[in-house]
Amino acid sequence: MTTPRYFLSASGRSGLVALGLALLLALGGCASRPNAHPLDPLEPFNRGVMQFNDSVDAVFFKPVATVYRDAVPPLARTGVSNFFGNLSDGWSFVNSLLQFKFQNAAENWMRLNVNTFFGLGGILDIASDLNIERHREDFGQTLGRWGMDTGPYLVLPFFGPSTVRDSFALWVDIQADPVHFFTPVAARNVIYGVRTIDARSNLLRASAVLEEAALDKYSFTRDAFLQRRRAQIFDTQDGERNPGSLAPAAR
Repeated sequence: MTTPRYFLSASGRSGLVALGLALLLALGGCASRPNAHPLDPLEPFNRGVMQFNDSVDAVFFKPVATVYRDAVPPLARTGVSNFFGNLSDGWSFVNSLLQFKFQNAAENWMRLNVNTFFGLGGILDIASDLNIERHREDFGQTLGRWGMDTGPYLVLPFFGPSTVRDSFALWVDIQADPVHFFTPVAARNVIYGVRTIDARSNLLRASAVLEEAALDKYSFTRDAFLQRRRAQIFDTQDGERNPGSLAPAAR
């Protein structure tokens, strides 16, 4: 299971993004395997990074997340997840506007205000009780909506599945993360850590199912990630182009 991206400080995460891109450029000339996936010419490298991420997860993140799930009452964990979800709604609002998804933008804006002012800073998800839908949008989706090709599939150290496009966009997402502006730095890093462990704890059941079901975990994760990203960008269930989208379907 991929390690959640939220654990590292902003400077550390930016450095890892730069490292991942540098490794991509360095390996750009590497030969790919015969009959390689057309969007995965760096499969041998990606598999190695995935093994590294899984090792870190098995040694640290999964055990800590398991203790967190078992020790913290469900109601408290729900409040933590709600709080961080509310923080993300502001950036989703901005990206919805950039993609001209005005209804999504309006709903994200309403969610942010309702939960911030009436939900104790987002701890209570009042907006969902009012049937105001959350639309998760990031800068990678915005770039894809405007026609930027995904580029090759890329597994980043600590961050997990991505693409070249999404790796560049990740730096923008990091800079726009509200936690990035929290002070002092020590408190900010604690918030990053709590968010990471909370996110990982929410994936414990899914990771167990994946371990049992997938004959080739790498291929399953890659194909599911690429299909999901296409669906997110073009607002479809299967990744096919929505007639109202601004860009051609991703290649």
